[in-house]
Amino acid sequence: MESARLIAGLARVVRDVGLAEELAQDALVAALEQWPGSGVPCNPGAWLMTAAKRRAFDVLRRNKMIGRKHEELGYELQARQERAAVDTQFNGSLDDDLLRLIFAACHPVLSREARVALTLRVVGGLTAGEIARAFLAAEPAVAQRIVRAKRALAEKRVPFEVPGPAEFAGRLSSVLEVVYLIFNEGYSATGGEDWMRPALCEEALRLGRILAELTPKEPEVHGLVALMEIQASRARARAGPAGRIVRLFDQNRARWDQLLIRRGLAALEKANGLIDAPGPYALQAAIAACHARARTPEETDWLAIVRLYGELAKSTPSPVVELNRAVAVSMAFGPQAGLDLVDSLASEPSLQRYHFLPSVRGDLLAKLGRADEARKEFERAASLTSNVREREFLTGRARATIRAG
Repeated sequence: MESARLIAGLARVVRDVGLAEELAQDALVAALEQWPGSGVPCNPGAWLMTAAKRRAFDVLRRNKMIGRKHEELGYELQARQERAAVDTQFNGSLDDDLLRLIFAACHPVLSREARVALTLRVVGGLTAGEIARAFLAAEPAVAQRIVRAKRALAEKRVPFEVPGPAEFAGRLSSVLEVVYLIFNEGYSATGGEDWMRPALCEEALRLGRILAELTPKEPEVHGLVALMEIQASRARARAGPAGRIVRLFDQNRARWDQLLIRRGLAALEKANGLIDAPGPYALQAAIAACHARARTPEETDWLAIVRLYGELAKSTPSPVVELNRAVAVSMAFGPQAGLDLVDSLASEPSLQRYHFLPSVRGDLLAKLGRADEARKEFERAASLTSNVREREFLTGRARATIRAG
């Protein structure tokens, strides 16, 4: 939090994320050199900001001098004026600065991948190597992505400011999308040998909580935080001792984190209290809350979940939402009702390489006793996923249908 605030305060003044990061590093080096002898100050964040501010002033003054000659008296006057101006700029709210930095890092001028990488770097404080390991990417590629993102913000002269009312909603949705992308990759890894990457979930939760503090009147921010808190509460129960996937219905609910559930429900209540019609994140959080409130799978209010998915489909039409609604319909009205909905989605182009479609279809076919068809669907789903644990799980389900048949 302090690191992000330091970079944010500097970026607002120098208008360059890369330079702000360098100045912050200079301040940290100064701390490493001085604190062992003088001791850690009472307010380390303020000390670092003061050191960085002095360095920023020197940089700004040097830039002003390039290509210009100053008379000694004129220079002194200008230097004093510049120092006063910089001091005024640094006296703003650090929380406002952090919000500006988040909006800049998630600016639509950057690609989705660049927004994720830059946010994790400058706001989350992760190194390029940590980001690369989290997303199974090459470290040099991630490092270059971050460098290009910083350069693009500087070249496009992206303002370090919270957008005005006309742009705010659209830009906020971009910020929330980045945070949710980070969380989802941690919750269900798209590739590699690990089913989950808890560090990414924790980082997304931290970013979400920061946003909720900085924008307390935004219902969708609280909706996203609620969704992530409740989803994260299941983390310990989602995998067995050997790392094998445990389905929601088979999870030991005593292992669900009740503190995270309470925090999630409180955030959801806050989101619903700020708006009459809940947005997509609040609706998804309400669905997660239905599971969280059920002490056993049998107590789950599937009719409420079907209704919530219907509302979500209206507010955010998507084949993936419809596929999830089909699962809820199968639980509320039987597997055939769910299968009919799934079959109606079979021709959707966006679902052709989506492993969850044949996985759901295989599950419903197995429940209907159509073992051979179910096996083929599970095998197809296994061939579409890049995650080793998920492939093992689906292959195991395919073998189970052979034994059942």
